[in-house]
Amino acid sequence: MISRPNNKLHGKTLENILTELVARYGWPELGYRIRINCFLSNPSINSSLKFLRKTPWARKKVEELYVETF
Repeated sequence: MISRPNNKLHGKTLENILTELVARYGWPELGYRIRINCFLSNPSINSSLKFLRKTPWARKKVEELYVETF
C-alpha cells in the first residue's frame, strides 16, 4: 500500500470535492472563480460531474481550487 500524506485529494471523489466547493462558494461564486459554462448556466452536481469527467483541464482547475480552499 502506497502512502500519500501530502496529497490533499487522497480519498476524495470528484463528487465530494465538487459538493464541498458548492457548499462553500455556491454556484455563482464557483462559476466566477472557474469560468466553466456548466457552473454558470443551469448548474447541477450531475451535469457538472459529467463535464468534469470528460474534460481534464477543467477537472484540474476544480481540484486546484479545492486544495487552495481547504
